[in-house]
Order: sequence, then C-alpha cells, then structure tokens
Amino acid sequence: MSHSPLPSAGPEPAAVEPQYDAGAPPGRGPSRALLAAIAALVVAVGFGGWMLGTLSPRTGYPSEMSADAGFARDMQTHHNQAVQLSMIVRDNSTNEAVRSIAYDIATTQSQQSGQLFALLRTWGLPQTSERPEMAWMEDMATEDGAHTGHTSGTQDPQGTQAHAWESMGMATPEQIKELEAARGTAADRLFLTLMIRHHQGGVAMAEAALERAHNPLILDFAQKVVTAQTAEVKALTALLDSIS
Repeated sequence: MSHSPLPSAGPEPAAVEPQYDAGAPPGRGPSRALLAAIAALVVAVGFGGWMLGTLSPRTGYPSEMSADAGFARDMQTHHNQAVQLSMIVRDNSTNEAVRSIAYDIATTQSQQSGQLFALLRTWGLPQTSERPEMAWMEDMATEDGAHTGHTSGTQDPQGTQAHAWESMGMATPEQIKELEAARGTAADRLFLTLMIRHHQGGVAMAEAALERAHNPLILDFAQKVVTAQTAEVKALTALLDSIS
C-alpha cells in the first residue's frame, strides 16, 4: 500500500514549428496576421492565469494564492501528523499487523511530505502562509459569480482552525495525548479509528485539489492520494473489525 513518488517533470517539449502562410510569396516567412494572433493568444492565456491567481506572471509556477500551493502546504501538515500518530502506536502496540501498517504509513507519508516541501521551494514559495488552513478549498466562485471563501483569518482564528482541522480529519491534541497514554489493544483501536478518519480527510483534500489545482505534478499527486488512501481506509477498517 505504498504510494508512488511524484513523476519527474520529463524532457522539455519539442519546439513547435511556426505555421507559414501558404499563399505568401517565397522568403516572406509567416503571415503577420497569424503571428499577431498567436502573440495575442499567448498574452491572453498568461494574463488570464495570473489574474486567476494560479500562475506567477514571472515564472509560470503556481502563485502564493493558488490552490496548488495551499494543497502542498496543508497536505504536508496532514502527512506529518499521520507520521506522528504512526510512530506513537509503533511504540505502544504489540500487534504486528498494526505495527506494520503504521510503519508503512510513516515511511511513505514522510517521503511524500518531503516531495511537497521540495515543490514549494522550486516554486519560490514559503512553506507556511498567513492565510487560514484550508482556505484554498473555499476560494471558489459561485455559479452567479459571487466570490466565496476566506477573506480573513482574524475574525475567529481559533474557530477557523478548529473547523479546518476537523475537515482535514486531523486528530486533536487531546486525542494525541490519549494515544500516547494508551497501550495494547486500546492503542490499536484508537490509532486505527483516528487513522481511518485522517485518511478520509486526506481523500477529501485531494479531491478538492483535483477540482481546483492546475499544476500537473499536484494533480498527479492528488490522484495518487485518492487511490491509495481510499484503499487504505478499507484495509484499516478490516483490521479494526478484527481486533476485539
């Protein structure tokens, strides 16, 4: 149930040969009208992406306000807590099946967290943001064109973070302390219960990224999260049902 690493960006695409005006006399090159149309299209696409907040006008990478960057940050937080929970139960459990699946989660998700960290560095973006967690999931326009989502995280920061963590399936500080204190079967059942919900939150985040993000690496990463963690929820549930 290990996740595949992000694919490499691949070789540079081959340059597209310009289209020439078949009716132009030899030696005159492409028609001015065609060149002007291509230039206008390039400007329109680039400016549109920048205005939508998905691309930086300077680099073409996802921008600070993009869903791509928001997902990369929040999924790092999400993965890092999965690693934390998994390492706790590895110390407190004697069930080899639980210890094995916890080790697999810890190793694969720590690796993926590092991949997301590297993407943000490549894009020239900070690893943290002043925006509320999960704001990128709500930054969408409604069908009538009205903007929805977070405009500020200052009105109720505690309530905003609590709601965000709940939507991400994150364990609370109290639940983490409870897991740290649990032993044996109690630790196994609590870990599996928390991790099932954690994975369900991760799937919801990845599905939102598939709807909102634009970067091919993020889209591929999100699809792999949906596929792998949906399967893992089934395995975790079956394991939980087997522990009395």
